[in-house]
Amino acid sequence: MNPVNAHITVVGSYAITAKLIPLLFCAVLFVPAARAQERIQKAVRHELLMLPYLGVFDSLTYKVDGYNVTLGGAVTRPTLKSDAERAVKHVEGVETVTNRIEVLPVSPMDDGLRRQLFRAIYGYPSLQRYAMPPVKPIRILVNNGHVTLEGVVDSESDKTVAGMRANDVPGVFSVKNNLIVAK
Repeated sequence: MNPVNAHITVVGSYAITAKLIPLLFCAVLFVPAARAQERIQKAVRHELLMLPYLGVFDSLTYKVDGYNVTLGGAVTRPTLKSDAERAVKHVEGVETVTNRIEVLPVSPMDDGLRRQLFRAIYGYPSLQRYAMPPVKPIRILVNNGHVTLEGVVDSESDKTVAGMRANDVPGVFSVKNNLIVAK
């Protein structure tokens, strides 16, 4: 047998040299891992969106790193924090869940601000279309009078208007506008 031909493997109708076999093996292993991670991301997102008490005053984030999920954000109910962790733990393929969700303090003053901010933002004519979907795209977080807006809007002007409307609510100490403009 010729030594050159000794290092060639036939796969289907293609000849592959011995040097390419490790690369092919890595690619074959990577594709399912990438698909698994993509599937986990979709499943985690779905589970979080389906939480029954997730509202406009809560914001959940997640990061999938292989088979590990890190949860973040802020919620108004302690049960929502544990519900989110429990739901994500049951996603097929998830090995560990790190729960970094902050539970916002209970405050009647903040509750009043939340209602006023909801009306000011979602009641404004140019922003009313964002009130239509069941899952509101603009999240309003209030922590001791400090407001953070998170979510996605269609334009830079919508982002600016939402921030201005939040700033106009009496009793608000500061507004951090983290809204993202969809491209």
